[in-house]
Amino acid sequence: MNKTITQRELRNNSGAVLREVQAGQTMIVTRNGMPVAELRPVPGRRFVPRAAIAEAARRAPRIDAARLRSDLDAVVDQSIDA
Repeated sequence: MNKTITQRELRNNSGAVLREVQAGQTMIVTRNGMPVAELRPVPGRRFVPRAAIAEAARRAPRIDAARLRSDLDAVVDQSIDA
């Protein structure tokens, strides 16, 4: 559940507010009774093992380099005259 705080509470207690957000709490900040912002934790970085990446690459469709180049040439203007 979201917690609502005022702009003044955020200003006066920013350290405590950020500790709560870091712990997982989402907060709505209000100004003159109107919601103006939402503070929420930033998702942590996910580690993907090298073996999982290698397996995904192994199962990915092969790229036909000549066809890719042809497709790119059809949509990208290679001239240097802008």
